[in-house]
Amino acid sequence: MATRGFVLYLLSGFSVAVLLVFFFTGPNGYHTHTYPPSNLSSLNNTVLQYPFPSVSSSTEKSWPELKFSWRIVSATLIGFLGSAFGTVGGVGGGGIFVPMLTLIVGFDTKSAAALSKCMIMGASTSSVWYNLRVSHPIKEAPIIDYDLALLFQPMLMLGITVGVGLSVVFPYWLITVLIIILFMGTSTRSFFKAVQMWKEETIFKKALEEQRQSMVNSHGELLLDEEYDPLVPREEKSWIQNLCSNLRWKGIVVLVTVWVIFLLLQILKNDTAVCTAWYWVLFLLQFPVAILVFGYEAVKLHKEYEKRIISGNTEAVCEANIEWSVLNLAFCALCGILGGTVGGLLGSGGGFILGPLLLEIGVIPQVASATATFVMMFSSSLSVVEFYLLKRFPIPYGLYLMGVSVMAGFWGQFFIRKLIAVLKRASIIVFILSGVIFASALTMVESSASNRASL
Repeated sequence: MATRGFVLYLLSGFSVAVLLVFFFTGPNGYHTHTYPPSNLSSLNNTVLQYPFPSVSSSTEKSWPELKFSWRIVSATLIGFLGSAFGTVGGVGGGGIFVPMLTLIVGFDTKSAAALSKCMIMGASTSSVWYNLRVSHPIKEAPIIDYDLALLFQPMLMLGITVGVGLSVVFPYWLITVLIIILFMGTSTRSFFKAVQMWKEETIFKKALEEQRQSMVNSHGELLLDEEYDPLVPREEKSWIQNLCSNLRWKGIVVLVTVWVIFLLLQILKNDTAVCTAWYWVLFLLQFPVAILVFGYEAVKLHKEYEKRIISGNTEAVCEANIEWSVLNLAFCALCGILGGTVGGLLGSGGGFILGPLLLEIGVIPQVASATATFVMMFSSSLSVVEFYLLKRFPIPYGLYLMGVSVMAGFWGQFFIRKLIAVLKRASIIVFILSGVIFASALTMVESSASNRASL
């Protein structure tokens, strides 16, 4: 499976990076962190640490005043475009927001990470609202795959917790290396997949046109009953009907429950000293919660897959076009943890792994985008609530940038869907995903170089 090769690439790069830490650092190495006792509890915050502790730990809080200037205009424009394209691609756009907020607006890295999560939450929430109002492009099913959301979300959040802990240990230069490995790898892979989809769509359009020309009666009337549009929502239903058919309350309740449990555990950890017995108890409690939800969904998918194999039913169990064997389910768990770990380490939230991964396992672009955005809404909102309780970002800026992202998420979905309807090209979403990841790589590396030069 090509997906395994892709994940093997990420896992190999991650492992090499970890080995480099132990090789270049040590008791007398040059990479050390000194944290005041008053700040030790803040290191526990899941999805809160910006992935450059050697910089952020020594940087004082910097909150510019919210007033009209070229900086706020630039931030608004970049934030709008980043949110619009980021949510369409299903990757969020955090890799663009954090450098923009630090280099242009002037925030410190921790505050920029917090505001970035506010923007991702706003954009993903409005994008989810838009997606809930459209129908599945090719069949009667929700546009959001709740089975995949339940499968990946718990492991993703668990991985983010681990990644944030590693971000305190990993040196500054190593984070930059990981950014290049992750973003260049995923953007390149997504680009080639988009090119492949474009070619397939071209062949399909030519075949459809030939079929249309051959199926004309003596009166010049087209006899073709239905045209397949890969990503254009059907218009038979009203938006209220689509909303009702897209909502699956059982899955939503489970995801909200996991969200609440993780939030409570992180809040308790915030007030606990590092490496105490109670700290490790709270940390380890996250594992049974994530494994329980993942295990329930994995058993469900496996049993349904086996049942369909026995009955000769070739229809896929969910949107993913893979065999739900024990090996593949374990592979999905690894992908979720790896995506969350890298996301927590880099401050991206995991969308840069989940979006391309859903495409790799056969999910069509519209469903992949809607599902990834749905998952990001939970992870980003968890971060925003924690940031708010810890007073990590200025409320006026948070509300303003969130408002910009809410509009961008909705209108980005609207205009891209219209463009797809005109061009009949579902691969546009994958091109956007690849472009956002590549732009994030460039901006975050530039931000890293700027921060390093200022030390």
